[in-house]
Amino acid sequence: MSDLMLRAPAPPVTPDQAGWRWLSYRSHAVHGSVVIDTGPDEVCLVNLGGALAATVAGERYSLGERETPFADLPRALYAPPGSACVVEGEGLVGVCAARADGGHPVRPIAPSDVRVEVRGSGNATRQINHIIPPEFPAHRLLVVEVLTPGGNWSSYPPHKHEQDRLPVENDLEEVYAYRFERPEAFGVQRLYSRTGDLDETWTVRDGDVLLVPRGYHPFCAAHGYHGYYLNALAAEKRSMAAEDDPDLAWTRDAWPAMERDPRVPLTGEESP
Repeated sequence: MSDLMLRAPAPPVTPDQAGWRWLSYRSHAVHGSVVIDTGPDEVCLVNLGGALAATVAGERYSLGERETPFADLPRALYAPPGSACVVEGEGLVGVCAARADGGHPVRPIAPSDVRVEVRGSGNATRQINHIIPPEFPAHRLLVVEVLTPGGNWSSYPPHKHEQDRLPVENDLEEVYAYRFERPEAFGVQRLYSRTGDLDETWTVRDGDVLLVPRGYHPFCAAHGYHGYYLNALAAEKRSMAAEDDPDLAWTRDAWPAMERDPRVPLTGEESP
């Protein structure tokens, strides 16, 4: 299962390469301009650091000036299949994509459009930035950011989303694309099944990418360094329902008795 962890500079993730149906992910370092053809996919462009703008069908959209994902809330752009996107500037753009049968209009996503959620408590407190949530007008694509303070856990309790059995869980393909502010920073990522046929743990660093075709997938940021991952997901049904590992689900019930980590949110303000 070592092919599930793609080390920086990570190659593009495609449905054929990943062995799934819909989801793609890649990032581009932009020095001047890059042309991104969406082809059969709906796409979300996310500024992962730098000063960027995108032009689609002759209209220019700002992707903002964002030093790092830890400095500001994201600015992004949704583009339908069959679009030619010209990204200009200096920086790094994440390209989240999913096969789509129909198109929705081009739509810029400003920081004010991003719902900021503080989830968990104690050392499982983390920040979720909802860029393309289930209610967004898209076909299969879902996009969130997760910011995990140093020493904290996210995607916890560990959960899975590999079967179509709503409302318990949805069948979601998923990618984690990691960012850290310092070259020595790292996090720890586990991916496992309850049967034990899948059980991998990796040290992850800036620019690494994880494929999550199945299994529970908790993450921990090393003490002293905040961790970030861009979550690209795709599903036939627009839901992010997931099932907790029953052995560890009790930890969710313990949150109300604990204090939330005061460092969170790391950027912006929590949405009402």
